[in-house]
Amino acid sequence: IIKFVLLILGTLLIYIFPAIPIQNTIQDEKVVVNSQETAKVLRVIDGDTIEVNLNNKKETIRLIGIDAPETVDPRKTIECFGKEASRKASVLLDGKEITLESDPTQGEKDKYGRLLRYVFVNNFNFNEYMVSQGFAHEYTYNFPYKHQGEFRNAEKDARENQKGLWDKNNRCYN
Repeated sequence: IIKFVLLILGTLLIYIFPAIPIQNTIQDEKVVVNSQETAKVLRVIDGDTIEVNLNNKKETIRLIGIDAPETVDPRKTIECFGKEASRKASVLLDGKEITLESDPTQGEKDKYGRLLRYVFVNNFNFNEYMVSQGFAHEYTYNFPYKHQGEFRNAEKDARENQKGLWDKNNRCYN
């Protein structure tokens, strides 16, 4: 009977507390914490990937929460609106001092070894901007992320206002 009562209590606890937020993610035996670092943009690779000088080391950064059309993936052709997204990223980021912010829900690096970060220019969330102007889609990889709600709302607004990828006069519009 005691085992039955414990089983029932355990099941109830799962339904009462379905998700306890995880504050840290273990990645490569390091604890990833929400942190901010300053870096200088060396070059824009495409609309969602940049190369920076971070602590005197060249690092590739994959922007969290967005997916811009491809322009440099050797396995794919250049996707529609990819050049425009890359050009906008270059105009706003090339040579700039930026703040990189990690997100404990996403881990330190992606499967290609790129650091996963949000990019801020003068406290301006560049990732969200790219989605809000239709240069990128909101993108969730495996787990929800810190700014997911804002990015989803930004994409909804971009679609409703026919910006970028969703402009009906755009050759990419479906």
